[in-house]
Amino acid sequence: MARNNGGGRGPWGQGPSGGPRNQPDLEEFLKRGQDKFKQVMPGGTGLPGSLIFLLVVVMAAIVAFYAFTFRVNPDELGVVMRFGKVSRQEPPGLHFRMPYPVDEVRLPKVTRQNIIEIGMRSGGAARSVRAVLEESLMLTGDENIVDINFVVFWRIKDAQKYLFNIQNPEITVKEVAESAMRDVVGQSNIQPLLTGARQKTEQAVQKLMQDVLDHYGAGITVDQVQLQKVDPPTQVIDAFRDVQAARADQERLQNEAGSYASRVVPEARGDAERILQGARAYKEQTVAEAIGQTARFLKVYDEYKKAPEVTRKRMYLETMERVLGGTDKIILDSKGGQGVVPFLPLDQLQKKREGGN
Repeated sequence: MARNNGGGRGPWGQGPSGGPRNQPDLEEFLKRGQDKFKQVMPGGTGLPGSLIFLLVVVMAAIVAFYAFTFRVNPDELGVVMRFGKVSRQEPPGLHFRMPYPVDEVRLPKVTRQNIIEIGMRSGGAARSVRAVLEESLMLTGDENIVDINFVVFWRIKDAQKYLFNIQNPEITVKEVAESAMRDVVGQSNIQPLLTGARQKTEQAVQKLMQDVLDHYGAGITVDQVQLQKVDPPTQVIDAFRDVQAARADQERLQNEAGSYASRVVPEARGDAERILQGARAYKEQTVAEAIGQTARFLKVYDEYKKAPEVTRKRMYLETMERVLGGTDKIILDSKGGQGVVPFLPLDQLQKKREGGN
C-alpha cells in the first residue's frame, strides 16, 4: 500500500514513488542537509560533504558498537538473556549481542569473595565496630545467653542459579547464616563455646549453611565461617570470668593430683612387689631348710635303729662338742683328779667386776 505524504509526494520529498526516475538522490539529500547545517552554523560556513558523511559513518559505527557488543570484566561472567530467557554464558572479553530488548546481559562477579558480618558492623575511617545485639545475642542449649559475632565468606558458584533462583542473595545468605548459628548454639552448652569448641562450631555452621543454600538452589558456596567474638553478655561477664578462673584452678588441682598419683602409685606397687618377692624367697628358704633337716633327721634315725647305743653316744659327743667347743674349760679325769687343789683366781674376778662397772 502506497504511503501518502501530502500532495502525493514520496518519502524523500520528490513526488510519487512510482518509477526509477523518482528514486531518492543521496547526493541531493546530503547537499540539502549541508545547506541546512550551514544555516545553523555561525557565519554560514559548513563542512565538506565527504567529511559529514565520514562523521555520520563513524557515529553509526560507534552506536552499532555499543548497541551490538558488551564487555565482560575478568572477575565477571556474562549471562545473556534473549527475550527474558537465558541463552548463553560468556567468559571475560568482548562479545556480540542483539540490542535491548532482544538481548539483556547480566554480569555477576563470580570470582570475588563476598563478606557478610553477623552481630556487628565494621567500617568508618577509625575502623570502629558497632554491635548489633538483635543479631549477636543467642540462647545456648543449657539456657545461657551468649554474645557471638562472626563473619561469613562466600562466593558465587553457579551464576544462573544465583541470578534467578533467589531474589536477594546477600540478605538470604545473612539470614541463613544467623539461623544456622542459632541452631548450632542452641544445641551446645556455653562452656565449650567459650573455650575449646570454636573450630567445631565454625565447621558445623558452615556445613549447615551450605546444605540450606544448596536446598534453595542459590548457586552459592560458603568458603568459611569465622567467629570473631564469643563472650557472655556484658552485664554478667565478670561473674563468668570468676567461674572460668575457678574452673581453671579446679583443672590445675586435678592435674596436680593426677601427677602425684602417677608418681606414688608406681612406687607403692614396686614396694609391694619387692615385699612379695622377699616373702616368696623366705618361704622357699625355710621350706628347703626344713626339708633338709627332716632328711638329716631321718638318716640319723635310720642309723640309730641299726646301733642305738653307738648312735646315742655319738650324738652326745657331737652335742657336747658343739656346746663346749667355744668355751674355756678344764677337764679332770675322775680317777686322777682327786688330788687337785681348787684355785680361786681373785685377780681375774676383780678385773671382770671393774670391767662390768
